[in-house]
Amino acid sequence: MKIIKDNEFAAEVKSSDVPVLVDFYAEWCSPCRQLSPVLEEVSREIGEAKLKVVKMNIEESPETPTNLGVRGLPTLMMFKGGEPVATHSGGITKSKLSAWINEQM
Repeated sequence: MKIIKDNEFAAEVKSSDVPVLVDFYAEWCSPCRQLSPVLEEVSREIGEAKLKVVKMNIEESPETPTNLGVRGLPTLMMFKGGEPVATHSGGITKSKLSAWINEQM
């Protein structure tokens, strides 16, 4: 999974040909650290050809999450055609994450 910054958001997310899942996180966030390996595993299982997964540290890149209304961590936001189509806040199990992603695709 690639970590992106505010200045890369348009190129990595808005211009993507495949759906993009953005994980908004912070280093100090314990649920974010717990979610990361689960997200990596699900990302590998689905494959980059079907879903692009990127991470954005809200402390290093505060502009994008603020503009998108991110209020809690972790927040997962699914984008299709450059537009947000679904949001999930808080921790989530692997099975529920897989189901949530599949609902959006």
